[in-house]
Amino acid sequence: MIANPLLHQLLVAAVFSLLGLAILGLVWLLLVKILPFSLRKEMEDDQNVALGIVLGALILGISLIIAAAIHG
Repeated sequence: MIANPLLHQLLVAAVFSLLGLAILGLVWLLLVKILPFSLRKEMEDDQNVALGIVLGALILGISLIIAAAIHG
């Protein structure tokens, strides 16, 4: 066990942050695999703003769910 409680809390926060980022990355990869179109082409080449807004909202929603699950 770490003697300094502040250092312990910082370590726990860092671990949970990395865990949350890893889960979010896995969700993003899953999304890329299941969608029937290329996200890169739609957003960069076709300038599909609506898709960008929907994906941004999806990422925010998943992030909130992950944060709530990690926080307890």
